[in-house]
Amino acid sequence: MRKIIATTLCLICLCACNSNKQAVTEEEPQLVGPVFEADSALFYCAAQCEFGPRIMNSKAHDDCEQWITEKFQQYGAVVTTQKTDITAWDGKVLHSTNIIASINPEAKQRVIICAHWDSRPWADNDLDSTNWQKPVMAANDGASGVAVMLELCRAISAADTLGMPNTGIDFVCFDAEDYGAPDDANIENSEDTWALGAQYFAKNYKAPEGCTLIGAILLDMVGGQASVFYQERLSKEYAQSLVDDVWQCASDAGYSSFFTNQAGGRITDDHKPLNEAGIPAIDIIPYYPDCEQSCFGPTWHTVNDDMNHIDKNTLKAVGQTLIQYLYSK
Repeated sequence: MRKIIATTLCLICLCACNSNKQAVTEEEPQLVGPVFEADSALFYCAAQCEFGPRIMNSKAHDDCEQWITEKFQQYGAVVTTQKTDITAWDGKVLHSTNIIASINPEAKQRVIICAHWDSRPWADNDLDSTNWQKPVMAANDGASGVAVMLELCRAISAADTLGMPNTGIDFVCFDAEDYGAPDDANIENSEDTWALGAQYFAKNYKAPEGCTLIGAILLDMVGGQASVFYQERLSKEYAQSLVDDVWQCASDAGYSSFFTNQAGGRITDDHKPLNEAGIPAIDIIPYYPDCEQSCFGPTWHTVNDDMNHIDKNTLKAVGQTLIQYLYSK
């Protein structure tokens, strides 16, 4: 991920980053659905990182694909894949795989929950220029979203006494998201060089016959320290009602300190091609208004995006909010 389109957003990023961990809840929660186990999500995040950076066309990438697929299948999901070769901005052919894991396939009302699973090949936002050609481990910018989805799948499949939520869920792991052109590449229409797997998915998606698709919820960098999730502007433009529903569920579950009703920036991310294809999609993504290094936080596209900077409180806040949403529908 990507760029912030709203120019006003980065103009107010003037202060040093605050990496203090947050309290998990502030108000008395009104929980529905199973418990989201943060330790489990933390394990899934670390397991992806153990493969190394999941950069395109690498062994780590291929091995992690198999692991993600098997984990979803272990928890009862029906898994399919979209495989395609994509020519990137630099002429490299990327062997891309979108992983789609469906639960409650009989449900006629469905929601997509998605995240990207690839790693950025270059730590081009690192403060140390000697790191700019090193790959990013992507513990937060990639692995955290997949980890939350895996724990959601596990928690729902294990909650026998609660049954399945009324809404069917399609977990989608987008590939080739973070191969976007660096700023110094001087590529025309550089926004189109990002989110390549999501672009392919959006062009080829067809809702199951007789099903109503509520929309898509994108999880991007949902495990970082001191994360606060502002309401991203592209999400508000295309899917305000879905934003309202998810943020209300965060409040009901006791996580309004993580989910603020303030508007953030307008961001190029995997939800952009979905919205442009008529799939209403929102982006749960942190915004750091007081971070000088990046409005996406101090580890974004740096070699420090590792497990040392993952906070399970953030994973918990996002995961329990989504359970609240799924079981409230």
